[in-house]
Amino acid sequence: MKITIYLPKDTFTDSQINSLNKSGEIVFSNLNTEMPVANLIKIAKGSEIIAVDPDNFGGFEKAKERLTKLMESLPKLKGVALATTSFGWIDLDYCKKRKIPVSNIPGYSREAVAEHTIALLLCLAKKILITDRRTQAGAYKLEMGFELKGKTLGVIGIGSIGSRTAELGRAIGMKVIAYNRTPKKITGVEMKSLEKVLKESDAIVIHTTHESSNDDFLGKKELALVKKGVIFVNTADRTVINEKAMAYAIKSGKVAGYCLEAGDLESGPLTGMENVIFLKGFGWYTKEAIERLMQIFTDSIIAQAKGKPINLVS
Repeated sequence: MKITIYLPKDTFTDSQINSLNKSGEIVFSNLNTEMPVANLIKIAKGSEIIAVDPDNFGGFEKAKERLTKLMESLPKLKGVALATTSFGWIDLDYCKKRKIPVSNIPGYSREAVAEHTIALLLCLAKKILITDRRTQAGAYKLEMGFELKGKTLGVIGIGSIGSRTAELGRAIGMKVIAYNRTPKKITGVEMKSLEKVLKESDAIVIHTTHESSNDDFLGKKELALVKKGVIFVNTADRTVINEKAMAYAIKSGKVAGYCLEAGDLESGPLTGMENVIFLKGFGWYTKEAIERLMQIFTDSIIAQAKGKPINLVS
């Protein structure tokens, strides 16, 4: 069985490589940067299992089309292992038609991303990054922030990461309310309708799943409901919030600050706005999270090779 892994070999420990080698012929991409589609296809020729990372496919925003072309070139393909929790960058409908099981990496970055989210909330509330921008440009200006203690944190999407963000929010003295499409019970968190979360929150964090059904989940109508001066942190997926609507809400003063992670930082209606913090996604990138990721990824690849996939994306 040929297994192609789109990551460099030295990403794995010796122990993990030994375990992988027992599952079949292993081919590594030996690059963690974007590759032409022709090269992606050439490396995987004849593969039955592919283990993929979005970096080789041009990032989340380009990966779906390229990954589909790769899968179309592999008539013997029996399984796909994703190196991410997010699965919006693979065409699940296509995989279902071909009965190709897809696994992801659940839970590995829970602590890392939750801590990252709280850090970004603090940056917005205290005007830290905006002040740094001005200071570096020689244009320092005293900016008044606000304290998070005693404020209401709204969590949209209360899964693994969202629930941990809620815990951390409570730890710094915030009241936490949340909306989730499916009913959940979380200690210390009051579940409410989306409308009430938007109306009552002083700070809102987005922890929805990365899938096309969540595109434009928050648009002009929803953003019109928020408190004046609310701040938003979106570490889930930029497409969850309609960016034209968010730009309008910021210009009007309705939203005081918005932080998002995205691959393309140079285009769109939010580009160049001072109260918008654009970052490449790196909240997941901690020593501890990467160690967990690589072990779960290794286990998922081996399970796919055995025909008993784990961590299946439904």
